[in-house]
Amino acid sequence: MELNDIKPAEGAKHYKRRVGRGIGSGLGKTAGRGHKGQKSRAGGYHKVGFEGGQMPLQRRLPKRGFKSQTAKYNAEISLAALERLGAAEVDLLALKQAGLVGEMIKNVKVIKAGELKIAIKVTGILATVGAKAAIEAAGGSVA
Repeated sequence: MELNDIKPAEGAKHYKRRVGRGIGSGLGKTAGRGHKGQKSRAGGYHKVGFEGGQMPLQRRLPKRGFKSQTAKYNAEISLAALERLGAAEVDLLALKQAGLVGEMIKNVKVIKAGELKIAIKVTGILATVGAKAAIEAAGGSVA
């Protein structure tokens, strides 16, 4: 390889269109901007969503809904899932290792869905009133 053999990669350099360089170029005179108007002027344009002074669509439509930013850190787990897990002691780390909750989860709540027949000691996890009663009825505890 010599210095005079070096070339840019294929497709790295492409023809740049030069506007306003005479009638023969096909992009002379108005340089592809048409005649008059805001879009033909240097520096003349509008912000995103601007509709010429008319009330823009995002302001005509009603505001609706709410998405909690903390929801991604919260999870629920059912009594049936705890039954399938089959561990004597359950905490957040055990649930993450079993793959029942995601790695980003910080708060878990046990809900009363399904049945629980084995005694489970739940630590560091919240439980609904019904779920707590079901866990205690099976001989377990919620701390």
